[in-house]
Amino acid sequence: MKRNNRLIKIVTELSRIVGGATFIFSGFVKMVDPHGFAYKIQDYLIAFGLSEGFSLAFPVAILLPVVEFLLGVCLLLGIYRKTVSRLFLLFMLVMTPFTLWIAIKNPVEDCGCFGDAVVISNWATFYKNIVLSGLAVILVVYYNRITPFLSSKTSLTATLFAAFFGVAFSVYNVMNLPVLDFRPYKIGTHIPDKMKVDPSEADQYENILVYEKDGVRKAFTEENYPWNDSTWTFVEMKSQLVKEGKKPEIEDFSIVELVWDEASGSYIEGADITEKILSYPDYSLLVISHTLSGIRGVELSRLNVLADYAEEYNYPLYCVTASTLEAITEWEHCHQSGFTFCHADELLLKTMIRSNPGVVLLKDGTIIRKWSSRSLPSEKELTASLDQLEIGKPADRRRNEMLAVGITALLFLIPLGIIKWADTRLQAKN
Repeated sequence: MKRNNRLIKIVTELSRIVGGATFIFSGFVKMVDPHGFAYKIQDYLIAFGLSEGFSLAFPVAILLPVVEFLLGVCLLLGIYRKTVSRLFLLFMLVMTPFTLWIAIKNPVEDCGCFGDAVVISNWATFYKNIVLSGLAVILVVYYNRITPFLSSKTSLTATLFAAFFGVAFSVYNVMNLPVLDFRPYKIGTHIPDKMKVDPSEADQYENILVYEKDGVRKAFTEENYPWNDSTWTFVEMKSQLVKEGKKPEIEDFSIVELVWDEASGSYIEGADITEKILSYPDYSLLVISHTLSGIRGVELSRLNVLADYAEEYNYPLYCVTASTLEAITEWEHCHQSGFTFCHADELLLKTMIRSNPGVVLLKDGTIIRKWSSRSLPSEKELTASLDQLEIGKPADRRRNEMLAVGITALLFLIPLGIIKWADTRLQAKN
């Protein structure tokens, strides 16, 4: 009996730890990039024919990850054992059938359960949820075997703190660029390299040769085609995929310059300048705005400072947008920015930078810096050419991200440690 009780205790605590850690990670990586999760929700709404619900995508993208994170924290701390275990099971009872439907119907390429940090297939997501559902059942049945990290005196304080932390962290990542960049367009990335795949890892094809004899067509490979049989007549050759290889990390990088057409009084599409931008040996600036409505008074003033600086030092500056030609013409007529406008795919622009507008600094096809509209260099910082300024040097992305993770962890763990200390003192007094 004691051995069985011990085994149940171990299984229950492991279920709590695995379930809690999974929910914390899932919530955290989506709180890092609320915009990215909002775009994923919009993908779902499009798949369901509910595009009118786009306005709800962003609030849900803030709320749902915070709920996941909070539930994970409560599980890991072992507080509100009965209630949290039931909420965990309820969550999985909703998500597991939903992910099964996604796996079968495949309305989106990946569910987005771990944001862009870890991309897994829809079927892998369903299997993961089956495991988590099993853990949830164990916790509901044996919740009284969970050893709480905090007493009931401080459980509410810890819960409120975790909720506040989740919301504050999400808002910070909305107001600034995400502290972690999981996308292909990271600082330090040489874009042309990411557009290629090693030939040995690319898709593998074989040639299929179609011949005809007596009105009957037959397909052959290059090894067995009837090259020495004159009764067969060659019809066609086609390629057939034998093995699917790796896809390049960047497949859709394409920028088309817009030119002013005097006859129509509007912008029209001109030449594709993708190669021109990526091969330019000096610095160039891309003002990224997937919709120009995001560039208003304050943002435009900051961009004008940057544009004047770029003109002074002869750095090309392109305003790359997915807005319609009519919208671009109307916006420029209103603001008279003098920008060189370009067209690009909306998804590309949203992937490149999570800010509208945002600025990407390139040099010879390599991403040197990225700025949100709030963090653009000021006139006081732009005192010399970029090769003489710190902002013109490649940022140490890995160091900065490790520092951000460390600071974030301390901001969460130190208050939690204080709560634990207070909890211990309160219990000692009693």
